[in-house]
Formats: sequence, structure tokens, C-alpha cells
Amino acid sequence: MKVLVAGGAGFIGSHVVDALIQQGYQVVVVDNLSTGRLENINPAATFYQADIYNSELEGIFEKERPELVNHQAAQTVIQKSNEDPVFDARQNILGSLNLILQCLRFGVKKIVYASSGGAVYGEPKYRPVDESHPINPISYYGISKHTVEHYLYLAHLQHMLSYVVLRYSNVYGPRQNPEGEAGVVAIFTRQMLQGGRPTIFGKGDKTRDYIYVSDVVTVNLLAMERDGNGVYNIGTGVETSDQEMFNLLAELTGYQSNPHYAPVRKGEIYKICLDWSKAQKELGWQPQFLLREGLRETVNYYRSVSGK
Repeated sequence: MKVLVAGGAGFIGSHVVDALIQQGYQVVVVDNLSTGRLENINPAATFYQADIYNSELEGIFEKERPELVNHQAAQTVIQKSNEDPVFDARQNILGSLNLILQCLRFGVKKIVYASSGGAVYGEPKYRPVDESHPINPISYYGISKHTVEHYLYLAHLQHMLSYVVLRYSNVYGPRQNPEGEAGVVAIFTRQMLQGGRPTIFGKGDKTRDYIYVSDVVTVNLLAMERDGNGVYNIGTGVETSDQEMFNLLAELTGYQSNPHYAPVRKGEIYKICLDWSKAQKELGWQPQFLLREGLRETVNYYRSVSGK
């Protein structure tokens, strides 16, 4: 069976590609390499450097005829979405809509979509947040990620395209890009290893729900094999503060300096964690990696690529 992975050169997408190939799938990767990297692409995959927003996507679908689509491509930086919401909407909404339309045009059976459990809900009214929680995003990124969920619902309603939406919490692990404003684990780790000074925005008491990338890959495979449609939170249900994350990474890297504290940025949620019980019940999934274990693997990866 052939799977097209949008964003397959990126952090999460490349790990999904590796797992699919290991499971015996034929894999086509589409990535514009804006944040993805050539070295992440599995050599067994067919690669097209292309933007899902552009018309060239139709030709790729016509040539490759995938049966399944896994959609990991996105503009993921909240601050960038707030600074340039038109760019965010073009990449995340119009790009995704183009991808969905090609799925309909060429008879794709199912699409798995990476949404954001850390952004679509807005400031939680209760924690852990379940899938029934009100949707009130406080960033343009959260709006764009949730909008695509409605397009998928409509595509199923009108054309019977099967879909699964995975609302990720804060995913971390090897290959995460440390060069942007997203991905605190990657950013802190590289700065600590290089002798820099990480910045904590706020007093350090903001909390996030951190999920290791291998657990995210597992649920993507389960979602692709599942019959029917659904929306699922993918997290651990455990809150970790920014200060706690700094302290854990400092211990694992041997970093001995203090962080820099800066004002909280607009669009950032104060505290959140996700209820993943629906994914357990309907997909048979549960997180396997404890935070310290996943962080140790991540630090070892960045040590190996930095030589420190």
C-alpha cells in the first residue's frame, strides 16, 4: 500500500516515514524543506520537494496515486502566526485544503491529520483537557489548525473520505528543529550544550504536556490502520513547568548556569495537559515513554550531532 506523507522531511513526519517503511508500506514524501531537512528523508522513500499549497501537488498525486495520506506539514510557530496570520493561513489552511482536494480527486481512502492539542483549545477551563472541551484558540496558529478539522469533517460528510485527527500535545525528541521559536526541548538542549543561555518566558510556572516522538509515531500507525473517523488527544496527561523542564535538561546536559527570564509572549497558554483516554479506548494507544527517559534519548541525539 502506498502512503503520501506531507511534511515527511520534518521532525515528526520523518519518524513516521521511517516507521511506515519498516512496516512494508511504499512511501512518498512531499516537503518544501522550509523546516524539513534532506538528511531526515529515508532513502527508501520517493521524495518531491514541493509545497502542498502549490498546484504542482496535483501532478504528484496523479503520478503516485497514494491510497493513504499522512499530513504532518505545517507552519508551527505560534509567534510567527501572530506576526503574519496571512502566511500562517496560506500554509496551514489553504495548503491543507489543497491536499484534501487532491485526496478527493484521486480516490485516497483515508487521511491522518496532525492537529494541535496544545493550541486549538485555548486557555483550559479544566485539566486534563478532553476532546469535548470548548474550542477557543488564542493564537492564529490554533485557529488554522482547527479550521482544517472542519474541512476534513465536510470531506467525509460529502465525499466519504475517512479521516483521523490527532491533536498533539508538545512533541519532543530527536530531529526536532532547534532553530525556531517552537520546540523548547530542542532549543534548550542545543543552547545548554553550546554554552548559551536559554530563555524562559514568564516566571517558569507555565506548564505543558510533553510527549515523546516515538509515542506519536505509534499512534499515527494505529490511526492509519483504524476503520472509521475520529478526533483524538495525544499526550500524557502530565504537566511539566518551564522551570522543571529547564532543571531536567540542565541535569542531563551538565549545564550549570541560570536561565534568562523574559515577558510572556502573546498567544501562549498558561497551563495545559491532555486527557488521552479516548485514544486508549478507541485506538488501543497509550504513551510508553516517561519524560526523563525521552529527554535522555533526546539529549544523547543532540550530543551526537553537535559532537559535545
